[in-house]
Amino acid sequence: MGDLPLAHQPGEVWEYSWSVDVLARVIEVVSGQSFDQFLDSRIFKQLRIFDTGFYVPDEKRARLVDPIPSGRPALWDVTKPAKLFSGGGGLVSTAPDYLRFCQMLLNGGGLDGVRILSAKTVQQMTTNALPPDVRFAGVNGQFVGPRVGTGWGLGFAIRTNPDFSFLPGAVGSFNWGGAWGTYFWIDPVEKLIGVQMIQVPPDAGAPYRDALRHLTYAALSVPRPDTLPAPITLSAAALDTYVGIYDFGESLSSRDRRAPIPAFSFDGVGLDVALADNKVMVRRPIEGGPASKAGVKSGDVLTEVDDVPLAGLSIDRVIEKLRGRAGTQVRLKIARKDQDPVDVTIVREPIRPPAARIEVRVEDGTLAITATGKWAVLDFEIGKSVLARPTSSSEFLVDGDDHTRLVFVSDQAGKVSGAVLNPGPWQIMATKEN
Repeated sequence: MGDLPLAHQPGEVWEYSWSVDVLARVIEVVSGQSFDQFLDSRIFKQLRIFDTGFYVPDEKRARLVDPIPSGRPALWDVTKPAKLFSGGGGLVSTAPDYLRFCQMLLNGGGLDGVRILSAKTVQQMTTNALPPDVRFAGVNGQFVGPRVGTGWGLGFAIRTNPDFSFLPGAVGSFNWGGAWGTYFWIDPVEKLIGVQMIQVPPDAGAPYRDALRHLTYAALSVPRPDTLPAPITLSAAALDTYVGIYDFGESLSSRDRRAPIPAFSFDGVGLDVALADNKVMVRRPIEGGPASKAGVKSGDVLTEVDDVPLAGLSIDRVIEKLRGRAGTQVRLKIARKDQDPVDVTIVREPIRPPAARIEVRVEDGTLAITATGKWAVLDFEIGKSVLARPTSSSEFLVDGDDHTRLVFVSDQAGKVSGAVLNPGPWQIMATKEN
């Protein structure tokens, strides 16, 4: 790789690359050890990590999860010693081993009296290092950048801006995933680590990562109040004013407050796309979006937009062509497996990611609330009603373990316009849909 020219001038573009593999070779030269020996002596043995390495020895092979059921062959044979010790991938490990490694990072570089890194080094690694005017290229450019509220540190994606992040977690949370579907994240504010060991193709792992991370934060409650107000009785007419759908955007828990709805909206066709083998692949259409309604499917390959071939374009350029003012038309040419090319004309619409919503109804003289979005919200579950009893003309207490408080707010005309969960330092806002 040393003979290859630079793809970009330093500091101009962020692109996921072979840089960590170069770093592994630098470590070999400086330490005088092969990279596997260095990891074993300087990290694994120090942290009492005994099931991690570049291959699985014979005596442990019975515990190896076979990647074949994921629907594709293994990228390489992990039962044989490796010839190349890559800095960017290739280790075989267990969830307990990787948890210890993550705990070391969460602790600031040490674990059980053993220091692997200085606290200052960990701070540098987990701080966004990207300049504000940097451009983004490549498949992984859609996971990093201002558009998704994520920067990049020294080896980790860093959650930098909750107003544009599609993932829950405190600002400063860091994460990344592996080639076979593994994923981890560390939230230094909540002192929380998530490790997901699954074996699926990288593009198929997103739903599982999203579910684990969202449902983890949805389960976090806030401190209960010392005293709970006594319930009162409201008239049927008063209760009826609160009936409707309330949209919390992406906020599932008061411990993870994110921007109100408008920060997430954009105009476009509603497609999650990625570059795969130099083809623009549809990862998934956004549910309820114009592309989904037009019949675009996961796995479709976009070949042209408005008669312009997409071959050779960066993912950012492709996204620019798909987005546009609501009400305008865009023509897509689609290659679909075992079918002739498909032409689809789509009218762009305002697009929002799947939101966390609750539906408020009146049942037996009190409010019944059900989560209707993609995820549960605090005490509110999908498909299951919980009761909320009034404690004042606009405040309600949920019959649940978390004692969630719900306060309805009105606009200047006195019409109910939204709701607040757990008013105070932990509150999150919802907008009532008209």
